[in-house]
Amino acid sequence: MRNDAKTRKKKLYDALRRDILTMDRVPGADIDEVTLAEAFGLSRTPLREVLQQLAGEGYISNRENRGSRVADLSHQTLRDFFLTAPMIYAAVARLAALNANALQIDELKRTQSEFKSALKGGSAQDRTLANTRFHEIIGEMAHSIYLMPSLQRLLIDHSRIGMTFNRPRNDKMAANLAMASQQHDQLIDCIEAGDEDAAAALAVDHWNLSRDQIEMFVMPQSLDTHMGAAITANSA
Repeated sequence: MRNDAKTRKKKLYDALRRDILTMDRVPGADIDEVTLAEAFGLSRTPLREVLQQLAGEGYISNRENRGSRVADLSHQTLRDFFLTAPMIYAAVARLAALNANALQIDELKRTQSEFKSALKGGSAQDRTLANTRFHEIIGEMAHSIYLMPSLQRLLIDHSRIGMTFNRPRNDKMAANLAMASQQHDQLIDCIEAGDEDAAAALAVDHWNLSRDQIEMFVMPQSLDTHMGAAITANSA
């Protein structure tokens, strides 16, 4: 019975995480605990344990006496995201090239194969989840107790706003998505070769490829006009 409850908790965790990353649950949306408890066969205590875990990881926010809701994508969140992302991705890639082991590299290659399959016949959700896992593995390779929490939080928002990039609307966006896949392959080569400088530089190039598309659809008009220059400066 205990194992069965553990399995149901895992299913709930995975379902909520997927829904949030793929925007099936939009930022700020309330989470109906009664409906979830019925759907997954969980009592209040294990349900709250799952929600607490997701809150600790940054997927949701728990409000006292007001229930839980999906983490917001606020003006400040977006500002921090665009300024911070290139620095974190570069640092993580650099450490990954230094610390990756053979098993992790094999897993990264398998995930890249899944991403390529999603590009050919999968949905935007499939592409987003495969891409997120690809970068999670690089974070695991970095083996940094300081960077990993930041990367995990960053990937939540990158996955959500990156749904635009993974749903190309014109030939240029489709070409960029294909280029992103090529850069994945190049990142694997750099990490496998232990080339930390090349891995860090490529991570920034990879971020820049998707940045303009993301900005086009999600950057608030009220953000300072110097934001783009600031991001470029941090990426140099």
